[in-house]
Formats: sequence, C-alpha cells, structure tokens
Amino acid sequence: MQKKFNIEVDCANCAAKIENAIKALDGVNEASVSFMGQKLLLDADDDRFDAVLKAAVKAAKKVEPDFEIEL
Repeated sequence: MQKKFNIEVDCANCAAKIENAIKALDGVNEASVSFMGQKLLLDADDDRFDAVLKAAVKAAKKVEPDFEIEL
C-alpha cells in the first residue's frame, strides 16, 4: 500500500536523514521525504501499514523532534 502524507520538516538535511531512517525500517518497501513539497510518500506492506507508519513517525521524531505529520 502506498500513501502520501503532509508533513512539516525544517530543513533538507533533516528530510534526507528522516527518509533514510524510514527506509531502514522493517516492512517499508519505499519511502520518499520531500522538503520542498513537505510530503512523505510511504510504501509499506498492506497488512502492517499502520504499525509501519507508527514506527516511521517514531523514527522521524528521533531525527527531528519538531517533525509533524497529518494523518
């Protein structure tokens, strides 16, 4: 399943670090974080999507504590 979310991230470097952190998570097929568009595109296993999304938000907040996502 692939979904796009509106996010708030402060800089391009943080966006790249967040993208790498999310891609490293188990169950993530692909992830893209756009600083310019303030978007997160997450492709994860259908049956675990909600759990993967929760883990992705947790990983993003470790990189950037001010990270926000509209669910």
